[in-house]
Amino acid sequence: MSIETDTAADPIGDRVEELATEFGDAITELPVYQRFAEAKEAVENDEEAQEAIQEFEQIREEYMLARQTGKASQEDLRNLQQAQQELHDMPVMSEYLQAQNDLELRLQELNEMISEELVVDFGQKAGGCCEDD
Repeated sequence: MSIETDTAADPIGDRVEELATEFGDAITELPVYQRFAEAKEAVENDEEAQEAIQEFEQIREEYMLARQTGKASQEDLRNLQQAQQELHDMPVMSEYLQAQNDLELRLQELNEMISEELVVDFGQKAGGCCEDD
């Protein structure tokens, strides 16, 4: 016994995939995306920033572990906040965070435009398979 499947082409589905690829490519051409990509690369190539990120991550890990075991103090929290502030105050990191925020805002605007057409929150539903409402 064999099960036959419909092997007919799906021209609408193919066109949607083509448009999605074009849309993604178009996003990478936006100045806001270009600025983000450049800022990200600058952070990745900045030795001082990378050291500060590693230091912050170490402090954050230690704080989270202390919190889970009930041993976190206010001083530990202050140390974490200070390390984060020092990281964010670095010009290369500050530029990256601003560029990231600007890109997120632009992507949210695009999400709202798509969602309006679909009568569903496209970004939330498409990427939120495991989220509780």
